[in-house]
Amino acid sequence: MGNKYVVVDLETNGNSPKKGDRIIQFAAVVMEDGKIVEEYSSLLNPLQPISPFIEELTGINDEMVESAPLFDEIAEKVQSLLKDAYFVAHNVMFDLSFLSDELEQAGFEGFYGPIIDTVEMARILFPTADSYKLTDLAIQENIEHDRPHQADSDAYVTAELLLIMLNKLEELPLQTIRQLESLSGALKSDLDQLLDQIAIKQQKTNSFMREGLEIYRGLALKLEDTGKAAKKNLQDYIEFNEKDIEDRMRQVLPNYVTRAGQQEMIQDVLKCFNGNMHGLIEAGTGIGKSLAYLLGAAYFAKKEKKQIVVSTFTTQLQEQLTLKDLPILESIIPFPIMSTVLKGRNHYISLDKFEVSLKEQDDNYDIVLTKMQILIWLTETQTGDKDELNLSSGGLKFWHKIKNNGNFSLPFSKEWAPKDFYRRTRNAAQKADIIITNHALMLNNLTADKGLLPNYEYAIIDEGHHFEKNAIKHFGHQFSYVGAKLSFQAIGTYEQKQLLYKLLSNFDEVHDEKNKLNRLLADLLLELDELFRTILRYVKRTANKSSNKASIRIKRDGSIQWNQMEIVAERFIFLLKDCKNALLQSLEAFYGKTDISALPMNQVLAADRIKGILEEWDKYMLTLRQIFLREEENITWLEVDWKSFPHQAVLYAQPHSVSELLLTHLFAKKKSVVFASATLTVNNSFDYYVKALGLAETNHVEKQIPSPFQYDKQVRLIVPDEVPEINNVPLDEYIEAVTGHIVTIAQATSGRMLILFTSNEMLKKTYELIKEKGSLPDYAILAQGITTGSRMRLTRNFQRYDKAILLGTNSFWEGIDIPGEDLTCLIIVRLPFSSPDEPLNEAKNERIKTLGGNPFLENSLPEAVLRFKQGFGRLIRTETDKGFIVILDRRILTTTYGETFLKSIPHVPLIRKKLDDIEFFIKEWI
Repeated sequence: MGNKYVVVDLETNGNSPKKGDRIIQFAAVVMEDGKIVEEYSSLLNPLQPISPFIEELTGINDEMVESAPLFDEIAEKVQSLLKDAYFVAHNVMFDLSFLSDELEQAGFEGFYGPIIDTVEMARILFPTADSYKLTDLAIQENIEHDRPHQADSDAYVTAELLLIMLNKLEELPLQTIRQLESLSGALKSDLDQLLDQIAIKQQKTNSFMREGLEIYRGLALKLEDTGKAAKKNLQDYIEFNEKDIEDRMRQVLPNYVTRAGQQEMIQDVLKCFNGNMHGLIEAGTGIGKSLAYLLGAAYFAKKEKKQIVVSTFTTQLQEQLTLKDLPILESIIPFPIMSTVLKGRNHYISLDKFEVSLKEQDDNYDIVLTKMQILIWLTETQTGDKDELNLSSGGLKFWHKIKNNGNFSLPFSKEWAPKDFYRRTRNAAQKADIIITNHALMLNNLTADKGLLPNYEYAIIDEGHHFEKNAIKHFGHQFSYVGAKLSFQAIGTYEQKQLLYKLLSNFDEVHDEKNKLNRLLADLLLELDELFRTILRYVKRTANKSSNKASIRIKRDGSIQWNQMEIVAERFIFLLKDCKNALLQSLEAFYGKTDISALPMNQVLAADRIKGILEEWDKYMLTLRQIFLREEENITWLEVDWKSFPHQAVLYAQPHSVSELLLTHLFAKKKSVVFASATLTVNNSFDYYVKALGLAETNHVEKQIPSPFQYDKQVRLIVPDEVPEINNVPLDEYIEAVTGHIVTIAQATSGRMLILFTSNEMLKKTYELIKEKGSLPDYAILAQGITTGSRMRLTRNFQRYDKAILLGTNSFWEGIDIPGEDLTCLIIVRLPFSSPDEPLNEAKNERIKTLGGNPFLENSLPEAVLRFKQGFGRLIRTETDKGFIVILDRRILTTTYGETFLKSIPHVPLIRKKLDDIEFFIKEWI
């Protein structure tokens, strides 16, 4: 590490030096020989006011910089620091462009030496990090970072991070270093020289590879952990004893408090399994349901020597079970237990394909970076599971080339079989007592010819309120314009030199075959466009184009437009079948007449990819037959973005109900399936879910376990008197009133507010109006779909700011966890009824009406109440949380059905006041 590194961080009063934005703080940390040898920092006078947002972010105000030097006065010092050094920064191009601009304005030359971007370097060396923000990396690497967004603190933390990453590079095997070096030319950072220095040093010192790694066919891999050592002095099985378990939980869990509900749930799970009964358990927030059902599963699995499948909806819960709950379980139970996570094949890397990809020349930045990430990851991963990786969108596209799809067609594929991650996971699942999987894989397993899961008889379905909708999706079909078009283009005509060209390029006599396939592929693209043109003519009759996105029902109505769609769809299906058969003939010739081992590997992979695409075409044909050519009991609709039709147009076909399907494929075949969730009842009744799942005629257990939280002391439910009835005024007038209440309440709570909407349009208009009013200049206002970032990133940013407001819809109604003082107030803008025009909802309501039922009471109201309960659950996450829930939809008080919402949540004091009184009440109660 003999190089000199100057780690720079700037605070600025804007993002663009070209627009006149200036530096308000400069900091640099100089590193040589792996040590920090100099630190320099100075506030700078930008000769312009600092905005409130920058002041809130950095803590730097006009008064602090008033007597600070101008940049011109420190420019010479800056240039001397940078002499003969690597310029290092977190997001280097931002700092480098700003600093070079300031240096040139001061009459000095900009920096033109080697650079290192620690964001880019961290993406390569920490491929599994959740985030590459400096504050998040500091937490990950246990670096103290007490003053984020102040240049001196940020520069010092970046320097410590750089040191950790340089040390990590030096510990990598020589093979990996050389592979990284060969790829590094496409990076922003000048890492090639640095990597070469490390490689030469390793060669000179004959460094040994670190323990736990092996080199196999040129790749450095982490050695397989052949199994956890069995616990010493543990019996094979001990009868479940509540007191013993409680004693062990006290020993293992800090600050453990007895939870009667948790012990109750363990017994309920055991009751269902021992009695071979299905079960529905609604477990209130704070019970500790994951650990409860895992304890029940572990004791039953060990005693009866049966495998238990645990299925979750979200990857987040899967990770929580794997990283948190299962290690706790293993510490508590007095006998050894084996568990594993099993996902679909495509989640796992195909090492033979990755080996080939390393030999392909790529100048695409995302692909190169992803290859480098994977080289590091392979020295760390035991699973080979893509979900561990933090990939860019370009990286995800590359993953499709190297994912495990079950085809091992390369000459050396069999050599990789002993190292195959998917095979390893399947083998582990055969021996496991508890298998963690997801709803999608579990549902696929029910109807697949060869299931991925071992034969099992007992299951726990966590996040069970999602299972019915997952099942509807699984038993349904979809066909997208873009998906079909991309598959046709991926094969391409012979002249386009895509997969077809690669497949046929070594065949001697392909003239007739080539011409036939060229014609079929060209016709397919034309017919695809024609199909979606006829679909557009059909939906135009009923479509509402007032918003950009829409879902439009498609019904077999005998109209001219329907008949045209049917004719074109049938023609398209026959053409797709002809093209598929022609490609299959080419594949048969390829596999049958050629010595595959003598062919280029990219040609073998091309054949492999074509096989995968043809499997997709089978699904396309099935979907189009279901929609247009069969009298199926399916709900069919088109989802479309009018601005980009047909590019974001997708056809869907889904069943009205899955109750009979689940009864046939799941409940009739398994001895006990237990559903667990915090939201399974409506007005304290399980009837809605029992009917939806198909459990009505089965022997099953229903159990509600209340939350241990004292909601009557921790929560106040407020319904303002002055908000107009949503159905009695125009939408814009309602939004105006909502915005006024949000601003006033935000000022009373100092932000820390989550606002839940039921439509993107209302969220967007409210956000714009809050901004337009300008009443909250010191607040960070974050909005789903407007502020950049995923749900997780928005939530993290919300927790960072003292005064923050987060506007969310759909996914924010559940699954986000913001404990403590970060969230004080939850606002529900309107009761979460689905639109009656939404295709699935409309069709369900029609069916209920046809059968003589009440669509509102049997469908619309239960769905809305369950969603409302999920939203309610966002506020109180621990015993010490305290806050307000404000309902701006007065229908909760003015309608007869409003009582159903209130009876479905824990009892909390209800406050009805005018806005001024609400503001005073909030300030007093907080």
